This record gives sequence, structure tokens and C-alpha cells, in this order.
Amino acid sequence: MYKYLIVVTILISACQTSPKKEAAITPASGDTLRYDQEIHLKNIRQLTWGGNNAEAYWSFDGTKLVFQSDFNEWNVSCDQIFLLDLATASPENQPAMVSTGMGRTTCSYFMPGDSTVVYASTHLGNENCPENPPRTIDGKYVWPVYSDYDIFVTTLTGEITSQLTDTPGYDAEATVSPKGDRIVFTSMRTGDLELFTMNLDGSDVRQVTDELGYDGGAFFSPDGEKLIFRASRPKTDEEIETYKSLLAQGLVQPTQMELFICNADGSDLRQITNLGNANWAPFFHPSGEKVIFSSNHASQRGFPFNLYMINTDGTELEKITMDDTFDSFPMFSPDGKYLIWASNRFNGGTRDTNLFVAEFLD
Repeated sequence: MYKYLIVVTILISACQTSPKKEAAITPASGDTLRYDQEIHLKNIRQLTWGGNNAEAYWSFDGTKLVFQSDFNEWNVSCDQIFLLDLATASPENQPAMVSTGMGRTTCSYFMPGDSTVVYASTHLGNENCPENPPRTIDGKYVWPVYSDYDIFVTTLTGEITSQLTDTPGYDAEATVSPKGDRIVFTSMRTGDLELFTMNLDGSDVRQVTDELGYDGGAFFSPDGEKLIFRASRPKTDEEIETYKSLLAQGLVQPTQMELFICNADGSDLRQITNLGNANWAPFFHPSGEKVIFSSNHASQRGFPFNLYMINTDGTELEKITMDDTFDSFPMFSPDGKYLIWASNRFNGGTRDTNLFVAEFLD
């Protein structure tokens, strides 16, 4: 799961200069938000109409979504968390904001029972939106890792009920096990960006990863026994120096990431992609035997990003979306029948990233 929406903004900026689609990639007749070659998708429905909307995650009952948006028509200056009822989503209905409206927020996820949401926010450090870093440092794309991020639980009406982290430095990217017993998140508490798990009340924190590099965007498998995540793994002296130097500035470089799977306690860690470029935003297929993710590995200039599926043993890579700009943040509904994701498709040439949902055909 990409953590914070500024990533989308960076990627969208690049996507605007992408070449036109090849003639073979055409909208499907009768399903105007789908391309003919997108054989796994059916009856695509748009859920937002403007701004940068991403990281939409289902409620346990499959009727609602939480997501982050910076849409200025909703009176926000940077990413805030919103609640969307799928049955009433339309251009006329503004989703309810469940974050405080202060600071920058990211990575919301429903807690068991669907009456509360976990998310990360910088508002305790500063009530204003933190400054965006330059898009590039020495020509390299970078993401910010804001040290003020901590993880909170809120009601659906915006009342914070608890703070789950309070260590110095970055704590964010929290997602909840389908079993409803543990949360996985990314933290800087050891000096590097590692994965940790904790109980739903923030207790019993356990470290999952311990190798140099950024580990993030983790999700549990359907049975709650495994984790899928994205990671950078600097190896050469130059790569290590670059990683450490950027991290000291609160930045990471997202252009080289691969996907890893491990048991929920960190054991049996293995890399499942070796595609090059940026492979990220992974989520388990309902079977637990495949992973859907976003990648630009086939791109020559860093874009487009499309959705792909791969077996958990790294075999049988399959392209799922055929867009020429940006598709990412895929997540299956709890019953496995639907896929939600964020995309720049059919946005009229703007930089808007909207949410889409489709029936998923295996």
C-alpha cells in the first residue's frame, strides 16, 4: 500500500507526458471505464471525481471505504481521511472526513467491527500541513518520511479514541489482519524503516524485519499468517550511502523496490519479484496464493504504472490493467468479488487520481 498520497502526485506529474496508447488498447464497448484487454475487470464504476484520491480500503462488511484525499473542494490543504459509502458514491455526495483536518494523514484502515478506523497523522507535531520536499534530489525521485507521523484510532465521526504509537520518528502504514487480532506498520524506531506488528491497542510490539532498506506497505494474507510488502534493498556502497543520506533527511527513493513475503513473525522471508524499477502496493488475492500489485517494470521512462498479478512463488506474472498513465493501490473486497484501485484513467487530461471499483473475474 503506498503510504502517503504525495507519491501519487509525484507519479502523476511524470505520467502527464506519457505517449498515446497503442491503437490496440481501446476502451471496451459498453463498459466505458475499461479497456478491451482488461479481461479480469467487469462493470467498472468510478467513485470519486477530482483531486488526488488513493489508498482506499474496505470495511470488514464490504459496504464502506476509507481513503485519503487532498481534493480542495472538500476544504483540505493536504491529505485527509474520508469515509465513503459505496451505495451512495456520486459526484454530488461529499464523503465525510474522519481525520482531524490538521496536519497530514495517511494509511487508514478499518478496525474490526467497522465502527473505528486506524490511520497515521502528523497533527501532534504541527497542526499545519508539512511542507512537501522537492520532487527530486540530485535527479532522484523521493518520498517524504515525516517524523511527526503517529498512529491513531478514530470513530467514524472523527473522534480520536486512542493513540497507538508515541515513539520518536516515523510510525505509519498501519493495516489490520483479517483475523482482527494484529496490526502491521512501518516504523523508524530502530533507526531504519522496518516492519512491526502490535495488538489492536498498541501493546506487544514485535519487530518483523531487520535488513537495511525501506520496508513498507505491508498487508496480511487472508488467513492472517503471512505478510506481503514492498522493500528497497541497497547493496553496493554507493546505494547504501545514498539510502542512508536520504533517510537522514527524512526521505526515501522509491524507484527500485521489489516484493517480499514472510510469515507474520518475520520468519521464512523471501523475495517474490525481481523485475526492476518500482514494484509496490501489493495485496493478496483472496486465495492467498497470488498477489496483485502495481509496477512500472515494463516502462522505459518511469511510467506508466499498471496492475499485475503474480503467484506467491514468483511465477506466472500477468498484466491486469492496460492504462497508459497510472493504476495502483489495488485491494480485494472481503468476499473477493470486487477490486478497488486508484487510477488516472479517463480523467480528461487532468492530474486527478480517482477511485474505481470493478467486479473481478479470475
